[in-house]
Formats: sequence, structure tokens, C-alpha cells
Amino acid sequence: MLDFYTNPMSRGQTVRWMLEEVGADYQERLMNWGPSMKGTDYKKINPMGKVPAIVHEGRVVTECAAICAYLADAFPDAKLAPPPAARHDYYRWLFFAAGPLEQAVTAKSFGWTPTKEQSGVAGFGTYDLVVETMEGLLLSRAYVCGDAFTAADVYFGAQVLWGTRFGSLPSLHAFTDYAERLKGRPAYQKAKARDDALIAEGQAST
Repeated sequence: MLDFYTNPMSRGQTVRWMLEEVGADYQERLMNWGPSMKGTDYKKINPMGKVPAIVHEGRVVTECAAICAYLADAFPDAKLAPPPAARHDYYRWLFFAAGPLEQAVTAKSFGWTPTKEQSGVAGFGTYDLVVETMEGLLLSRAYVCGDAFTAADVYFGAQVLWGTRFGSLPSLHAFTDYAERLKGRPAYQKAKARDDALIAEGQAST
């Protein structure tokens, strides 16, 4: 049994996409932004009081990048993790997206641009450096690890899809072309349809 704790207007969309990619059977546990997510019961699963989270056969996993990596290993038939000896790019770009990319986009949204001195100690350096690094990667290959789609593309790709849609990343050709490849995946389409339907239901009830 796999329990999936989420809210459709959250990073839970990324994990739902990953769950569909691996073909996992899961129980959807919808959480609201108030009592259920911040309540005592859920905080036993994630003390941060945030979604998404999964509980798989009694094992709790939080943080989107960690969940994607975990699911790729837990469901090896989906072949979404490279062989262990070939995981250098897989780990590199998965955690680049979870670290420098997330930090750079958050800093920009908060209106903080590091000074030259600050950029030397900030993990992401500067927003422009992060964007240039991503563009260089996606101009050189179809997916994060080369020609094959992996779990790293779910997390890295979710950042690109979100960023180019809402303006937190520029709509460079390398980004939009990559986004279109991801949008064509049946698992992405199925997951997106479910979350869009949940969002519509929530809006209709308010």
C-alpha cells in the first residue's frame, strides 16, 4: 500500500506525475492548507506540516526530489533510474534542481538579488548563472541524462514546466522545447488532468 498526501495546488503535482510514471497503485490523501496539514496526525508524518509526502509499506518519504528518487528505486520495472554506475548525471541534476534552482527561483520571487560578495557564498550563485547552466544542459541533450527520460526529468522538468508557465524562468527555446517533450508523456497528462480536476472542484465549491 502506498499513501500519497497532497494538495492539487502544491508540489504534490510533481509527485503524482512520478507515481503515474512508475505505475504505482496509491491511495490519494487530500490535505487542506489548514487543520489537516498542520494537525498533530499529519505532523507525525511530516513535522514540517507540508505536502507532498508518501508512506510506502510503512516507510515515510518527504521532499519531492527524494520521493522521485525513492520511487524510481522502489519500482525498478519502470526503468526511471540509470544503472548505479551511470548515475552521475542523474544525481547531479536531480539535486541541482532541488538545491540551486529552487534557491535561485525563490530568491528572485522574494526580490533578493545577491551582491557580488554574497553570490560567492550563496549555493546558487546568481539567478542568471542558474538559468545559463540549465540552458547549456538542455541545448546539449534531449533529457537530463541524455536520450533517456528518467526520474530526474520529473523533478527537473516540473521546475521548467512551472517556471516557463508562470514566469519564474524565461521562455528560452531550450526550456520550451524540453517542456513540450515532457507534456507529451501519458503519465504527465494523466496526473495533470487529475490535479486540474481537483482544482476546478475546489474553485467551484468556494
